[in-house]
Amino acid sequence: QVRLEESGGGSVQSGGSLRLSCAASGYTYNIYCMGWFRQAPGKEREGVAAICAGAGRTYYADSVKGRFTLSQENAKTTVQLERNSLKPMDTAMYYCATVPGQWAIASMTPAEFHYWGQGTQVIVSS
Repeated sequence: QVRLEESGGGSVQSGGSLRLSCAASGYTYNIYCMGWFRQAPGKEREGVAAICAGAGRTYYADSVKGRFTLSQENAKTTVQLERNSLKPMDTAMYYCATVPGQWAIASMTPAEFHYWGQGTQVIVSS
């Protein structure tokens, strides 16, 4: 069974930084894509950043380019999302998601990903 657990959420002032981590267990695929999504109250879930390890491809939403950085401590089990220059608009529940056996994704939409974590709350104060 594939399990994803997010950590690193919390409260920070505008302009600050937070590091989110996604720990995966029961994940045995060498070819996979992992993505970060966020959902604010009253809004739909949107893609933030994603990486496809098999092809070495990284994706970023336009709203976070230059501020968020996706990296890996372990190719299969741990992925970090470094968020700098946080803004109130970044306040949301952040979710880690993955899809096995994919070299790339067409877009960062929830339908592209098959397994989801429970989410971690991020609050950015103005």
